[in-house]
Amino acid sequence: MRFALLTALLLILLGGLLHIAAGLPFGNPPVTDMDDYFIRHGQEQTGANNIVTSVVFDYRAFDTLGEATVLFTAVLGVGMMFRKLKPGEEYEND
Repeated sequence: MRFALLTALLLILLGGLLHIAAGLPFGNPPVTDMDDYFIRHGQEQTGANNIVTSVVFDYRAFDTLGEATVLFTAVLGVGMMFRKLKPGEEYEND
């Protein structure tokens, strides 16, 4: 009985999330003034032919560098956490 109730609750939750997701506008993003600015001035200010590249690497370079640093730190931490111990090496217990 408990399993059936849990399954019904999860299905209702999933159905609600799908209903919300189906109501979201897709493929028709709102147009802003910044979009027009990047499209009109991106090539002359950055020298890049690709607008996406100019936005990511020229206009938002520090943000991109920060994201890469956070990702690198997370991967390094997980790698250190799951590394194998060498023969004769013990865990530190402080």
